[in-house]
Amino acid sequence: MPGHSPPTALKARQVFDGEYWQWDHAVLLRGEYIEDICPADEVPQGVPVNNLGDVILAPGLIDIQVNGGGGQLFNNQADAQAVSQIAAAHRRFGTTGLMPTIISDTPAVHRAAAKAISEARHSGEKGILGLHIEGPFFEPGRRGTHKAEMIRPLEDADLAWLCTLQDFPVMLTIAPEHVTSDQLRALARAGLLLCAGHTNANYADIRRAIDCGLRGFTHLFNAMSPLTAREPGTVGAALDDSNTWAGIIADGHHVHPTTISLAKRCKSPEKLLLVSDAMATVGAADDSFELYGERIQTKDGRLVNAEGKLAGSAIALIDAVRIAHQLSGIELGECLRMASLYPAAFLKLEGELGRLQRGYRADLLCFDAGYRVTDTWVAGQHATHVHPACA
Repeated sequence: MPGHSPPTALKARQVFDGEYWQWDHAVLLRGEYIEDICPADEVPQGVPVNNLGDVILAPGLIDIQVNGGGGQLFNNQADAQAVSQIAAAHRRFGTTGLMPTIISDTPAVHRAAAKAISEARHSGEKGILGLHIEGPFFEPGRRGTHKAEMIRPLEDADLAWLCTLQDFPVMLTIAPEHVTSDQLRALARAGLLLCAGHTNANYADIRRAIDCGLRGFTHLFNAMSPLTAREPGTVGAALDDSNTWAGIIADGHHVHPTTISLAKRCKSPEKLLLVSDAMATVGAADDSFELYGERIQTKDGRLVNAEGKLAGSAIALIDAVRIAHQLSGIELGECLRMASLYPAAFLKLEGELGRLQRGYRADLLCFDAGYRVTDTWVAGQHATHVHPACA
């Protein structure tokens, strides 16, 4: 931790430190890290204080499923410039760490995406935590809006390439019923964060995959075999297992708010994550974009293709926090954990992100009673935001 840069203090009416609510407290930053958290009247003399006012100061949000933002869709422009634009768009809404997500495409596009993440991180983009590869090793019948021509089996060349991705966290969404046990074990040994999604796997398929290293589930309830009376399916396996994580899209369209509440009560503590599944429209003036050459339009807050199928979401992660709290009745602090502390643990970044605690990276957001993000810090670098949150 750097010890020579001068400290600064951020004072707020409410501070959520990742575990507890603190009133009239201050967070001391030194360089890229948090030095301390203390009552506001105990800030050391001589330390400059930034009084943020009657707002909530909390750990920066971490989104593990971000397809685009700021007018950019990662699949359409898989380079470092697009990655930076996407990160900047989401930072305006309090997301200080994200996993840019490349959906089913050609091997060349996926390799370009990995190169883009590496280049962006090396250029100093602290908010880029890694890469989420969503597909193309899916069940065709559960592909959603992923292009049918892109869906294919996992081959030896794919396995060899994926196992070389060692420099940053890589999340890989697969249909476990189409991946062998040996392939799953090889991927898990290489450090990939394996998640089940776009799958018609039964309960036994998922249990086998968990035994082979499956770590989580991508967009719980969507594009996966459901829970039924005689077959628990992927949904049942996800809710039953206490060691895996599950992301859930709380946009008011993908999953009913009551279903989110039920999932929260069924899934083991600290294992349900909020994700946005955000597309190019977040932080952009245009409410439509192209996916695989097809125009995706916003209709009544939903992103849909010409057939009316959902194609990602139009929200940022702060909106998922709001919806989970206001519509699903989940306590606000727990919603914030679901969007910061728990994703950090899933990514194996616990101890670095997700708490306002000494030694953690100084990633924070500040938002008001209307969930409007006013300020963010990424590795101690401050930015002010003056627009309303997207909806």
